[in-house]
Amino acid sequence: MKKLIFCFFLLSMLVHSQSKVDLSYYLPQSSSYNQSIPTPESIVGHQVGEWHITHDKLAQYMYALAESSDRVTIENRGSTFEGRPLLLLTITSPANHQQIDAIRTAHIAATESNSTTTTNRPIVVYQGFSIHGNEASGSNAAMLAAYHLVASESNDVKELLDNAVILFDPSFNPDGLQRFAYWANTNKSINLNADPNDREYREVWPGGRTNHYWFDMNRDWLPVQLPESRVRIASFHKWLPNILTDHHEMGTNATFFFQPGIPSRTHPLTPKLNQELTKGIAQYHAKALDKIGSLYYSEESFDDFYYGKGSTFPDINGSIGILFEQASARGHIQESDNGILTFPFAIRNQLTAALSTLEAAKNMRQDLLTYQHNFFKNARNEAAREGNKAIVFGDEKDAARTYHLAEILKRHQIKFHDVSQDFTANGKRFKKGYSYIVPKNQKNTRLINAMFEKRTKFLDSLFYDVSAWTLPLAFNLDYADGVTTANAGAEVSDLKLKEGSVSSKSNYAYLMEWHEYYTPKILNKILSKKLKAKVAMKRFSMNGKQYDYGTIMVPVQNQKLDAQELYDFLLKHAKESHVQIDAVSTGLTLGIDLGSSNFRALEKPKIALLVGDGVRSYDAGEIWHLFDTRYNIKVTKLDTRSFSRTDLDRYNTIIIPSSSGLDENQTKKIKSWIQEGGTLIAYRSTLNWLKKSELAKIDFKKNDLTAKNISFEERGDFRGAQFIGGAIFGADQDRSHPINFGYKNDKISLFRNTTLFMKPDKNSYNNPIKYTKDPILSGYISKPNLDSLSLTVPLQIKGLGRGSIVAFTDNTNFRAFWYGTNKLLMNAIFFREEL
Repeated sequence: MKKLIFCFFLLSMLVHSQSKVDLSYYLPQSSSYNQSIPTPESIVGHQVGEWHITHDKLAQYMYALAESSDRVTIENRGSTFEGRPLLLLTITSPANHQQIDAIRTAHIAATESNSTTTTNRPIVVYQGFSIHGNEASGSNAAMLAAYHLVASESNDVKELLDNAVILFDPSFNPDGLQRFAYWANTNKSINLNADPNDREYREVWPGGRTNHYWFDMNRDWLPVQLPESRVRIASFHKWLPNILTDHHEMGTNATFFFQPGIPSRTHPLTPKLNQELTKGIAQYHAKALDKIGSLYYSEESFDDFYYGKGSTFPDINGSIGILFEQASARGHIQESDNGILTFPFAIRNQLTAALSTLEAAKNMRQDLLTYQHNFFKNARNEAAREGNKAIVFGDEKDAARTYHLAEILKRHQIKFHDVSQDFTANGKRFKKGYSYIVPKNQKNTRLINAMFEKRTKFLDSLFYDVSAWTLPLAFNLDYADGVTTANAGAEVSDLKLKEGSVSSKSNYAYLMEWHEYYTPKILNKILSKKLKAKVAMKRFSMNGKQYDYGTIMVPVQNQKLDAQELYDFLLKHAKESHVQIDAVSTGLTLGIDLGSSNFRALEKPKIALLVGDGVRSYDAGEIWHLFDTRYNIKVTKLDTRSFSRTDLDRYNTIIIPSSSGLDENQTKKIKSWIQEGGTLIAYRSTLNWLKKSELAKIDFKKNDLTAKNISFEERGDFRGAQFIGGAIFGADQDRSHPINFGYKNDKISLFRNTTLFMKPDKNSYNNPIKYTKDPILSGYISKPNLDSLSLTVPLQIKGLGRGSIVAFTDNTNFRAFWYGTNKLLMNAIFFREEL
């Protein structure tokens, strides 16, 4: 018994002492350090790894380093949604700092010339940490890496800084890092508890992984929709680093991963030499981790396919992207299959990989500089072979969606032109002022191909993320590849949204077609002002113009504003929403007259969004972001924990993103609310709850696939091949249905990553959107799943009492860049009584 007590005491002392480490635990023993450079502890008040660093203290330390040394400068490139600075340090030798602009100019020039020299030219390395806020060992290691680079007096570090410019991003995700640090620190005990059941390791919803609006920012490198991504991509293109590292964490029972990933899952546009160089760099990681006795693995689990990830985006831009994944303590200490995993141990591994990257960069400098030069040289040759070929995209009815795709191109320094005149290609009309032409003969031609290509054939059937992201399909824009630059006008240097206007003052009525992306924004302003507005259920024409389904009519009479005030109000908000409003002086039209019952009165949306436990935070965040940042529409976030106590009569629309649904009592409550006239909009897995609770009669196709001639070893790949990681599918639209108002084509491109195959209604008019017989447009789907998807529907609308349920099988707001289907949600809200 005494032995048992003694052993327990030793274990307790071990666990307690594991947080008590000093710099010697982390840093190379071969270095001496400049005593005038502040250590992390001297600024933040605790040793690295003792507490989780908060972003404010992390920023404080980075500024302190910059003030103390001529090896480092610091730049605040902007702010997160929560106002935290997005810092970038430039670390190099003092001599290089004195000519930093010349170094950058020469570095970029080497990507634009047919010959170059690598002699005496520094390599550029971008090191970034913790894009997922709760994978915090990266940003904590960043303090140590920065200190080592700034304070070390070793010849190795001095030689490194003479030969490298290090762009150092200590926190890719300040808001998420701050959220997680608060959680881990407020739940830390004096006597550290490694029990994985402890509250410290069970974050509350939504967790610290994401940014303010709950986005996974490691999927936004290509779409560039978030402020954190925008400054990062600007820095990337400003410098075109040779290596970019991305430090992450993974499951507690894992070890340490570094790239390459699974070879068969590398995107075909990535040069083979890229992966060979990545493998060469990997030898340095292996050697460094061997030295400290850390377990690791490579060429498993992760891939290099989707160019929207931090470790893959560089690969299509002449750089080497490298992913690091460290087993996560998700707090300060936790039991694992490999023994007790401490936070300091995780930090040390991340630091070790950061420094081994720099050693590889120094030793492979000439190979990496030559690779980048040849990447762009070869790309120029490919571009030259394209001659005057180009891509054109646009929507003659929606300048804003066209603008937002062009905005992505602009952020990636891709050149494009206005069209000089209206023209037709592939049966689509491209209108001047509503379309752009992208010449293929330009520097970033490979990136253009990655953005616009449609791909349906793959070497592998497993994907870590989406298998397709074809941007014009995501925006549901008309586009044509292979046109010439003959119709190209001036290159666009100052991209601007089209200015909104009202044609003139009217004493009768105003008309606004529903096609433009920001029409929901102004309609919400109109209804919030308690002004009367109606929607046209049929097409009509007047004054030589054809008005489509969904046209909004605002009468002048019987409004709370007089004619002049109404005009001023509409003009102000038309400009803010970039829409065109037409003044009319008569109610007579060719078709339905303005006083017809086919103009239906609209009411102001009162929207609630279900969030919290059981709800997929990504999907909820995308919806919140859409309303809050684009349409300026207030939405109440209802937490699942307080749903039972909430007065639902305050709302006429409730949105439930992908979720496990509600419990029995909550289901009864929402059923009564729907029956009294409410509209429930449900997404993805929530449809299973709708079916199970009998709120809606939904009939799913079942795909009972049996494994034949599949070995035990192959079973994971067999199952994985049946998932739809994310692909694009074509569907037919009934444009006369209110859910499709604002779309000018009878075809639509839809994102899908579920295997919910919903059978159509027996009445065709109840199937406003229906997948085509062979719906795959871009991406991977297994043959059995493709057969199951054929001629099913992505949407059903069910009546319940005086209310309705709108059920979407998939996400219409995916990752903020799927502009093309945002209007489906808006239509379900604004025209809910007409569905």
